[in-house]
Amino acid sequence: MIKFKDTVTRDEFGLVEMVESIFSPTGLLSRARNFEYRPQQQAMAVAVARALEAGEHLAVEAGTGVGKSLGYLIPAILYAIHYKKRALVSTHTINLQEQLSDKDLPLLHQVLDHLLPRPFTYSLLKGRANYLCTRRLHNAMRQAESLFTSPEIQELRRIHEWAQNTTDGSLSDFEIEPDPKVWAQVCSERGLCSPKLCGPDSEFARQSPPCFYQLARQRMFSSDVLVLNHTLLFTLLDSMEENSGGGILFKDDFLVVDEAHMLEHVASKNIGISLSMAQIQFALNRLWNPHTEKGLLATLRRGREVALVAQLLDETRAFFDALEKVCDELAAKNSDEPATVRRPQKGGSREKRAWTELRIRRPDVVPDNLTLPIQRLREALADLIKSLDDEDVKQELAECNRRLSEVREQVAQFLSQKAEDYVYWVERAGKTQRLLTLNAAPIDVADYLRRRFFNSETSVIMTSATLAVTGAAQDERATGEKEAGGNPNHVEEESAAGMEYFVRRVGAEKARRLRVGSPFDYQRQMKLYIVRQMADPRDPGYRDSLIKWIEHFIKLTHGKAFVLFTNTRLMQEVGEAMAPFFAKLRINCFVQGTGTPRSRMLELFKEDVDSVLFGTASFWQGVDVPGESLSNVIITRLPFAVPDHPLIEARLETIEARGGDSFTEFSLPEAVLKFRQGIGRLIRTRTDRGIVVVLDNRILMKRYGRAFLEAMPKCPVEVL
Repeated sequence: MIKFKDTVTRDEFGLVEMVESIFSPTGLLSRARNFEYRPQQQAMAVAVARALEAGEHLAVEAGTGVGKSLGYLIPAILYAIHYKKRALVSTHTINLQEQLSDKDLPLLHQVLDHLLPRPFTYSLLKGRANYLCTRRLHNAMRQAESLFTSPEIQELRRIHEWAQNTTDGSLSDFEIEPDPKVWAQVCSERGLCSPKLCGPDSEFARQSPPCFYQLARQRMFSSDVLVLNHTLLFTLLDSMEENSGGGILFKDDFLVVDEAHMLEHVASKNIGISLSMAQIQFALNRLWNPHTEKGLLATLRRGREVALVAQLLDETRAFFDALEKVCDELAAKNSDEPATVRRPQKGGSREKRAWTELRIRRPDVVPDNLTLPIQRLREALADLIKSLDDEDVKQELAECNRRLSEVREQVAQFLSQKAEDYVYWVERAGKTQRLLTLNAAPIDVADYLRRRFFNSETSVIMTSATLAVTGAAQDERATGEKEAGGNPNHVEEESAAGMEYFVRRVGAEKARRLRVGSPFDYQRQMKLYIVRQMADPRDPGYRDSLIKWIEHFIKLTHGKAFVLFTNTRLMQEVGEAMAPFFAKLRINCFVQGTGTPRSRMLELFKEDVDSVLFGTASFWQGVDVPGESLSNVIITRLPFAVPDHPLIEARLETIEARGGDSFTEFSLPEAVLKFRQGIGRLIRTRTDRGIVVVLDNRILMKRYGRAFLEAMPKCPVEVL
């Protein structure tokens, strides 16, 4: 076994050879429990090692079952330890974060123990609002009568009791999550929670336990491997200057992005703005809640500031009422103009519906009646802060003032529409459809990601099971071993076919690319059914036809199925209509959006082997149900994005404006990627068996259907 030397040059280190040896059939990893040699995993690990050694970027599509996490963690840990760097590992889902921190990294701590000159360190960092700040809790307990109602005080006491026993002080450690209003008053917040105020070396920590976020932050700075999520990654990026210190977040770091297929979506969501009436009201109610007569100002008995808060609450309601009225008028005016609300698009359904997202194409769509009252309140709070002696209250008020400044800037940005290459829209949600949110997002995030990630000398490794818009090769090319005598060091360009769309969307054109196939035997483990006889969605009998075929295939596997929809209302209608069918078969059917939280619904589905789950967007990806519980994935429609969503519409328009074909350049590849994600829910282990059903005959009848068929793993197919 190759081992570290005390001193060794970059050329002598031999990271690639070391990684290749570790992943070999008799290598160090073979001593781990349940080890199984997978040439695909070895090829991926070697490619990651080569990219890190060369300071290059790499995009790797690794099929389900490859063991991606070990494939990047081992070379990343070896590289980080030898070159005294920090590995940032970013994921999209909580499940994968927990797998890395609770399973994979502890395993590698044992496996790599005798190979490394010292044990590597690692930590999991969550967004700061997930952590309890013990100093804020102490202050909230002291001011409880002024800040909270009686039920909220009971909740505060529950949090205080929990704080005595929690291990990491984060929300995930609660059996039942606390009231968000109370938690907001005790969680870590920028400006209220810092090393100086509540860190391990602070004055506060001499008498009380230090803040849990500051403890997590301290572990972060001493970790060789830091696990975080994509949202937190972009939040931290936003607080830093571009390429400060020559790294991504730290001076000498490098980045591994797992679940990289979500990178563009999360970047777009976090770079833009999203501001609802409820968020503004929440911020103001922390100062003063006129219904409960509680808040920070209640402790000070300040009449002038209370009046200004009440005025701003009234103006906020008036602003959003005016906005809703204008949006209703615009939607009515444009209902017969396809270019604005309903854009004809191949593959998309043209169902008429009340607006839920409405694009705002002109600035100053409503008068700005918020900026002036916000400024008046901010000035009054600034004067009040100067007059106070209580440092804790001053800091709380200062943080509220900072948040008001953010609100003012976001309202101004939305109304002015000065940001270039952004799209602006209003969302409407809630049971009464009265919850409005202002949104703005960049049409294309590639340039931003290119500047922040890919123009630096810091390596960025991206991986996912679905980065390509064509199916994985089912031969040796997919392992990176083609004509190389089994040498995974040799990677042919052919093995990266189909990844051009992904790297272009995220600005990673410079990245090396590799695809490694799945070790699963899809010919034996999976069968595809395509129903040619399905009615057209525009036909009156479509819903009955859909129900008929869903029932047919549910009977075939006696439940054990995901039924994936692209339309929430249709899903709920079908779920309601099929209730007697499921009752007769004594099968439980869980329908998303009917009151049960998504995570709980998934738990119930896993526990009840014969159950069926009806789901939309969030169940197409990031869900892992190995074993018999999921033996059937029914895809009701090819997952084309709704082309009248403002952000999608703007992207389509941008492509058309430069003379491109928006369907082939955007809509089709996006749908194929999501289709591959949906299919990927079925086979999660070598012992899984099941069927995939496509109830959309466009996959056979339309020319673009071939793209979906070619994206499928090679398996038996039956057309009905």
